[in-house]
Amino acid sequence: MMGTPVNHRRDVVSVSTEEFVPPDHFLRAVDDIIDFSFIETIVSPYYCHDNGRTSIPPITLFKMLFIGFFYGVRSERQLEKELKANIVYRWFLGFSLRDPIPDHSTISFNRHKRFKDTTVFEEIFQEIVRQAQEKRLVDGRILITDSTHIKANANKNRYVRKVKQEKVAHYLEELEEDVQEDRRAHGKKPLKPKKARGTASKKIAMTRESVTDPDSGFLMRDHKPRGFFYLDHRTVDAKYNIITDTYITPANVHDSEPYLERLRVQTRTFGFCVEAVALDAGYATGHIAKTLNKEKIFAVVGYRRFKGGNGNVPKRKFSYVDTLDAYACPMGCKLSYVTTDRQGYRQYKSRPEDCQGCPLRGDCFSAKADRRTITRHVWEEEKEKLKANKRTATGKRLYKSRSWTVERSFADAKERHGYRYARGRGHTCVQEQAYMTATAQNIKKITTLEKKRA
Repeated sequence: MMGTPVNHRRDVVSVSTEEFVPPDHFLRAVDDIIDFSFIETIVSPYYCHDNGRTSIPPITLFKMLFIGFFYGVRSERQLEKELKANIVYRWFLGFSLRDPIPDHSTISFNRHKRFKDTTVFEEIFQEIVRQAQEKRLVDGRILITDSTHIKANANKNRYVRKVKQEKVAHYLEELEEDVQEDRRAHGKKPLKPKKARGTASKKIAMTRESVTDPDSGFLMRDHKPRGFFYLDHRTVDAKYNIITDTYITPANVHDSEPYLERLRVQTRTFGFCVEAVALDAGYATGHIAKTLNKEKIFAVVGYRRFKGGNGNVPKRKFSYVDTLDAYACPMGCKLSYVTTDRQGYRQYKSRPEDCQGCPLRGDCFSAKADRRTITRHVWEEEKEKLKANKRTATGKRLYKSRSWTVERSFADAKERHGYRYARGRGHTCVQEQAYMTATAQNIKKITTLEKKRA
């Protein structure tokens, strides 16, 4: 018998939102496992306690934000519509079917006015990591770091040319000391104090600055899209892939620049005792290698193989002999130490008479030169230790784990949490998005793991 349509839209019934939430729903598990009471303590200094009308409870406000980040709702206007229509969302917020949903402008006001230029979002992120520590889901023994690009809310064709500010490496004093010590060990005179160089004879480097979002950086990397982007330098704990740090920089900042400082921030904040780290090839610098070896951290870093710049005989074809402090060329000739420059590179040169009749001469160096020069950094031995770590069985497993830890974390963020594009403009706004996205991912991970344990 064919049924006929029945219209009960206007029926008045007495129900609670509790009845419509499935027992195994994700948000029910979040409500049971995650303690959000700390939010009131964090945001309390930013509210007036003795006058004014009653605000939306801060916990409710941030739960609304988390719903948007859980399900990849990028627009606050769209989030308001979703909250009105979805009964499970109402239940998670503690609302009945008749309770009005706060206007989207309320969310925007709190983000852009009340919590602007504060550490609220960072503190919330850190508190969730501490809850993971209490549940023994984070131990800080093995940390894996990488970076990914986030498309800035800016047109790549709208920019102005500006003089690129010269960056002063924070480790220059340490490098200067090691260079002077290396010269003394080789019987060379100490370098004279560095004089201030004028800009008249120096070539001025230019950079592109976005007219729309000046805080972003123009990305120019191989196999990457070109345009204005931000970089998220993210660290995850290898135990259960909980995100322990997320740090935003313009896309034209090298991966290695913020790494050591962010590692120290994590050890101070969470009390980590780091035993091992796994890093991409972008972090394979001498200073990082020296610091990690000094702190006795087992580091595994990827490396790239480059061709020699002076011809078709690359540097890797030359063997370094530690006992002689010299290089041996493919034909067996010796390249002896000459000097150590201020940038920290030792120079090894061959004898002109050895190269004169060499069959590889045409491919080894240019016709204008009379000998081959090989450079070796004073911290090269530190980098070689990291390469040796990668060749061990433990190092191979650790480096391979990057694919299902930090790289998987980035993939989930972009596919499920709307992390491909910046939701706003400016470094502060993108950093806020990074904290909220990472917090949402951590909450999901903690909830999933705790459900399996139950």
